Amino acid sequence: MNAKNVFVKIIKCIFYVFEAAVVLILGVGAVLLSNSIRWMFATWSHLTMDELVYHINSPIEGTSTEIIMEYMEYCIPGTVLVLIFIIILMIVLRKRKILYHSVMAGIVAGSAVLAGYFLNMTWVRLDLANYSENKSTYSTFIDDNYVDANNVEIRFPEQKRNLIYIYLESMEVTYTDEENGGAFEKSCIPELTEIAQEYEDFSGSETILNGGYSMPQTTWTVAAMFAQSAGLPLSIPLENNEMNTQDSFFAGTTTLGDILQQAGYSQTLLIGSDATFGGRRLLFSGHGDFTIHDYIYAADEKMIPEGYRVWWGYEDKRLFNFAKRELRTLAEQEEPFNLTILTVDTHREDGYVCERCRDEFGGNQYANVMACSSRMVTEFVRWIQRQDFYENTTIVLAGDHPTMDSDFCEDVDYDYARKVYTAYINPAAEVQKPDVYRNYTTYDYYPTTLASLGAEIEGNRLGLGTNLFSDEWTLTEKYQRDWVETELSRKSKFMEDLTSYIKAVPKTETPQVEVASALLTVSEYDAMTGILPLMISDIRNVEGDIMAINVAVWEEEDQSDLQWMQAGQNEEGNYVMDISIAGFGYKTGVYHIDVYAVLEDGTMVLLGGVLEEVE
Repeated sequence: MNAKNVFVKIIKCIFYVFEAAVVLILGVGAVLLSNSIRWMFATWSHLTMDELVYHINSPIEGTSTEIIMEYMEYCIPGTVLVLIFIIILMIVLRKRKILYHSVMAGIVAGSAVLAGYFLNMTWVRLDLANYSENKSTYSTFIDDNYVDANNVEIRFPEQKRNLIYIYLESMEVTYTDEENGGAFEKSCIPELTEIAQEYEDFSGSETILNGGYSMPQTTWTVAAMFAQSAGLPLSIPLENNEMNTQDSFFAGTTTLGDILQQAGYSQTLLIGSDATFGGRRLLFSGHGDFTIHDYIYAADEKMIPEGYRVWWGYEDKRLFNFAKRELRTLAEQEEPFNLTILTVDTHREDGYVCERCRDEFGGNQYANVMACSSRMVTEFVRWIQRQDFYENTTIVLAGDHPTMDSDFCEDVDYDYARKVYTAYINPAAEVQKPDVYRNYTTYDYYPTTLASLGAEIEGNRLGLGTNLFSDEWTLTEKYQRDWVETELSRKSKFMEDLTSYIKAVPKTETPQVEVASALLTVSEYDAMTGILPLMISDIRNVEGDIMAINVAVWEEEDQSDLQWMQAGQNEEGNYVMDISIAGFGYKTGVYHIDVYAVLEDGTMVLLGGVLEEVE
């Protein structure tokens, strides 16, 4: 074989390899792309481009493993089958050159058509043309409508009222029943529905609930807090939750916290997660000099057991207990107070199930968590109303943003207007339009909250918000809401000037902290002996030698019947013990079981907890 023939053979081999690679990449890629797009719209039926950008920017740590598995199950099997099918075709047709090349060309053409169809569908459904235009077009809407609090006279009454502002994580009007303005056949939040109807949600003479619309750049927690306290979108040249990388949080703006601080209020932020996340610590410390009691504070002050962490920090059951303790202290001081609280159990995905949750919705975990939150928030409100300080206190219940749970609202009609839950309790202001069902956004909470404290606001507008107790029109009543959303989605010279100080911080690898854990296995309860067997195995990430395994068991919510027990080690190296329910008087109910490893220095490390119903 001469050199020319060798060269030609090499070129043919390269061509075949290149052709096969192109066919495999395009064929498999087109199927994976089409499956991914179909899954995306099946999972988020009302998906918008802003939401998609949010999900892309969100850290994977916040994503449910269930949704990742759903994606894998939906997209991967079909893609693998197509890969196998193409390889089989290549093998079978490899010696029939004309047919081989024709089939490969057909696969490439078909892949291009398939990918083009689904990309076009995505372009249309996400309205990418308008999205791109909005992101490249400047609007003067904010410049024309923003009211700076520094240029407005705000007069407080001689006796200032206290404020308790509760951000309800992901709480929507949507969750109530259709009869009361929701989108569900059965209400997930009957107690909160009753509160909104009993007090003020600006629904006028209507019997259905009302709430605020979340506008662009207000649909994640810190952005929602900023919108409700400053009347502005969190339009920043950073990923959504990266404000914690900055030295200040919109230092050029005046917020609700700033105004209350100037009026002599003491201010406290109480949350069950780390306030640093997303820039919340920066927002509240820089605007109002809030005392921040978060998960880190609770751990440092031994308010929670050492090493204790569930969900995002500690659960709302503890949050409300801590809030009661905080309010008793605040009520004793002379100056008025603002206690701002953020719940967390209803955060995506599917929420956190605490021992107070019941199975009321046929295994729908998120609905059960919402129902549990409704009861806990209402119980807390009723507790406040029994206290002496309530007479001079306004309570605001406000959903922070619509839920980011991937499928909870998938059956909600596309035309249904989703709003966040709103209720003003015991306000020191009267509605000037008592019969009008107001059209408003979460920006309007800023001046409305001040008015609910009895403050008089010159012009009744602050930020992009309007005092809903007044007869002044909101921006969404003055203009069409869709038009306002479009204008707010566009670039703004006003916001660019306001955020010109923000600098992107280079990303660094965050070390993964391994959390101590163990597998807790509870066997069937023996009612005759009163024994509930427990096995503790697969203990991981404990730094140091384990001297003992202690188990805390209680049934009463206030832990008044708490008993400590110690597990023994069996031949397999696992720890076992028989929990004596007889020691609790054979009482039936849900038992809490927390397991701790005791180290050489006496430190106890939480390995996990479990709830077990004894019947």
